[in-house]
Order: sequence, then structure tokens, then C-alpha cells
Amino acid sequence: MGSVKEDIKDTWLGAWEFVQEKWTDLVHFLFETWVFLLLLLVGLVTAWWLLDPPPPKQVFMATGSRGGLYEQLGNKYVDFFAKNGVQLTLVPTHGSQENIDRLADQNDPVHAAFVQGGMIKPAGIKGIQSLGSIAFEPIWFFYRGTQVKSSDFDEINGRMKYFTQLKISAGVVGSATHEIVKQLFKLEGMEMGPNFVFLSPVEAVKALQKGNIDGVILVDGLESDNIQTLLNDPSLNLASFKRPDAIARLLSFLEILTVPMGAFDLVRNIPPADVKMLATTTHLLIDERMHPAIQFLFLEAAREINGKASFFAARGTFPGFRNSTINESPVALHYERKGSPWLMEYLPFWLAELVNRLLFVLIPLCAFAYPILLTMPNYRTRRIKTRINRMYAELKDFEQQLMASFNPSLRDDYLKKLDLMEYQALLIKVPKSIAGDYYALRTSIDYVRNCLNRGFHPYNAEGGSLVPDVK
Repeated sequence: MGSVKEDIKDTWLGAWEFVQEKWTDLVHFLFETWVFLLLLLVGLVTAWWLLDPPPPKQVFMATGSRGGLYEQLGNKYVDFFAKNGVQLTLVPTHGSQENIDRLADQNDPVHAAFVQGGMIKPAGIKGIQSLGSIAFEPIWFFYRGTQVKSSDFDEINGRMKYFTQLKISAGVVGSATHEIVKQLFKLEGMEMGPNFVFLSPVEAVKALQKGNIDGVILVDGLESDNIQTLLNDPSLNLASFKRPDAIARLLSFLEILTVPMGAFDLVRNIPPADVKMLATTTHLLIDERMHPAIQFLFLEAAREINGKASFFAARGTFPGFRNSTINESPVALHYERKGSPWLMEYLPFWLAELVNRLLFVLIPLCAFAYPILLTMPNYRTRRIKTRINRMYAELKDFEQQLMASFNPSLRDDYLKKLDLMEYQALLIKVPKSIAGDYYALRTSIDYVRNCLNRGFHPYNAEGGSLVPDVK
């Protein structure tokens, strides 16, 4: 038992001595190289700041008209960003076209926007990328009067011609709704007739309810106030587009949504049969210069806010990355394959972003700094050896002076100089690897001192014989 205790004790003492030795070496290393390490730290921080600047604390986002669906959706994004320490400021606009124009303007502070599908034309668009689609926006066609049967459509060549003589609102000129309606009529080989009016969604809903117009085409979400108002008005009917599959094939930005009979209103049985609705999607577009961390934050907001199950979309449908007519951001492509950086799942946004930036910059820089750091102990050893060799040279010069002009009356001065040299040697912080050189230096100094303290010494020799010391 005693031997086992001795072994444990020796092991513990050996480990403790090893730790003490390494700690002492580290302290000496830092003391000797602090200037180099400080320069390295300054260079690292500078490179970190320049190569990967921190994300902005405020982001501007274009939505749409005040009180509209995009503004309501934007307010949810504002709350999500606020929880993550970023201020998202909403910028009201006149619609999707203005949103695109402001994103394309490199001097405009707007760096994100909601845009309806159908407005995005890749040709001529520069500096804009997509973070995917975040919601369906069905195309609704409400009209007044008795319900028109499907057979009535078929009796009229071209289907849509049934309504061309009626007073229909087709969205404000320049809006996404107006652009989509224009493309739909163009597919049918028609143009919007002279009876068409171009009102804002709110104005069109009021005009239809008052009987000032006969119908309205809207592109909006099911939950919007305008759509709910029209669905709940018993004097209005909902028309469906004929040949939706063909239209969706020809207009790639459109989706087909299936609505079961009575799903909108079971009591009134709206729709009266299973229908396929055409729908575009809301796209989240950004300035391509947006910081990657803010892009991930937008995508996470879309997942939390728009990724829930809804009437038209199953859980996890959005953010979606299909039928995009504009280049997707590399961050969106990464998110589609792998999701957000894993740190964002466990740490607050600001801390996850900070750690991610540190890793992104530190790893490549350390690849260069590590070999340099490996040479630092050798550098320190060589530096201390140089100091020891310099003192050896000083001691040798001192001996040469004694040989050339020894004066016995100055012996005390000689000894004081040796004492000073030994004191300077004591100030050298020496690692254990070269302790032998250090003590050899001190032994050499002591040897010269002993020579001066002899009754006879080699520094006052004349004609090869030793001369006694004169006191």
C-alpha cells in the first residue's frame, strides 16, 4: 500500500511541477513577446472589422400602402426583429413597382421589400436578389348580380369576353394586380375594355358594394380585410378562371390552389363546387449588399411568421424557393439546403452572429498566425542566448582591458564592475532549456572575480612571471 501511495504522490507532484513549469514559461513568453502579440491582436481585430463588418442595427423595408396587407405583415416582422435586437423600419409605398425601383436604387436606404409575383422581370434588374416566396396571394374575381353558370362562359368564345362589357376594376395602373390582369387578358387575346376602371383595393371594394361598378379583380391574401368583406357580402359572387392549368403553365409565376366546395362559406356553399384558383406569391426581395446575418434573420422571420399552416399552405411551405424569376441570394440557397447556422438555434442572434464572425475570420488568420507562433519560443530562446553571448563578449573585453592596463589600485572598481555585470545577468528571465548557459555565464563572472581577489593573479604579469599584488 505504501508503494502505491508513493507512486500516486510522485505522479501528482510531477504533474504539478509540469503545470508550474509551463505556466512560468508562458508568463515569460508573454513578457518577452507582448509587443508582437499586441500587433497581431490589432491586425486581427482590424481584419475582422474590415473583412466581415458587423450587421447594421437598423434595416429599412418597403411594404405597400398604409393599412394594407403588406404593412400588417411587416409589423409582425418588426416585432420579430425587435426580439433579436435589430430595428426594422417599415417604409410605406404605392406598391410593388415602387418597391422594386427603390431596391434597385443603390442610394436608397431601403434594403428589403415585399413584392408580388408577376411584377418581377429579370431583364434589366440589377443588384436585387430573392429570399424566396413567403405567402400565396390568390387572384379573386368578385362580381354583382346573379351567379353566372359555367355553361354561360362556354357559350361565349374566349370565356373572359363575358365580362368585358361590364364595369370592372382591375387595380391601379402600375400595381401588381393591374399587371397580372393585363397578362391574363393578353393570354386570351384580348385587352381590357373601355369600361374598365383602375381603383385601389379599398376604393374598389366600396364601389362594388355600392353598385358603382360590376366587378373587381384583386390579388390579395384570404385573411385580408378586403377579401373577407367581399366573401361575407351575400350580394356578390366569386368567379373562377377557366383552364387554370394552361394559364399557370404559360405564366410560370402563378400557382394553382385547390379549394373544396363550400370551404369559404359552408352556409352559402361558396364555392359551389371544387375549384382551382390561380395565385401568385409574395416575394421577399433584398438589396444584394445586405449583410448575410440580416438575411438569415429575415429567413428565420419568414419561417416563424409565414411558415405556419394556413388555409392555402401546409406547415413549412414557406419560405419557398420555387418558381422564382429572379436570382436567389446565396444565403437563401444555403438556408434551403441546411437551414440557419446552428449557433442561431442555441444562442441569441447577436451572440450567434458575433461567434460566427469570429470563427469565420479567426480560422483562416490562425492558419497564418499559428506557424509564426510556433517560432516564438525559438525566437525567445535565441534572443536570450544573444543577451548571454553579449555579456560573454563584454566580460571578455573587460578581461582584455585588464591584461592591457591593469592597475592594482583600481581593484575595487574592477570588482564593482563585475558585481554590476552579475546583477544584470540576474535580471535575465531564462527558460529551463538554457539554464546551463545562464549559470555558465555567472560562473565565468565569478571566475574573473576570483582572479582579482588572488594574492597573485594573471592580469599583472611582466616578463612572464607573476607579480605580487600591491596593496
